[in-house]
Amino acid sequence: MAVTLVNPEGLPEIDVYRQVSVATGSKLIHVAGQVAWDGSGDLTEQTAQAYLSVATALAGVGASFDDVVKLTVHVVDWSADRMPALLAGLEQAKKQLGSSAAPPASLFGIAALDVPEHLVEIEATAVLD
Repeated sequence: MAVTLVNPEGLPEIDVYRQVSVATGSKLIHVAGQVAWDGSGDLTEQTAQAYLSVATALAGVGASFDDVVKLTVHVVDWSADRMPALLAGLEQAKKQLGSSAAPPASLFGIAALDVPEHLVEIEATAVLD
């Protein structure tokens, strides 16, 4: 595997991701931000669908979430009370994929995405040997 995920001593341990990824592979993969296209207005469902779309994109080039070195999540009208819905969507997708990957991640609250119906967008960077 080209990616090792770690929580270095001195940094907080976060349940949903590791603080650092170390990549030793030679092929760098950037997955464009993925959104839910089904029209659901539910953050949990949109998050799961976006995460599964990232998995589909990764699989299309021979990768999986085990190869991801960084996730970036953009959520419209973010507030801390939306965290449970976001985490539920991630867990739903991970369960469906049989994945326990927890790469470093950044979460950004934003004003809007490309269309008003989209509530979340997830992008990924991965490395393959």
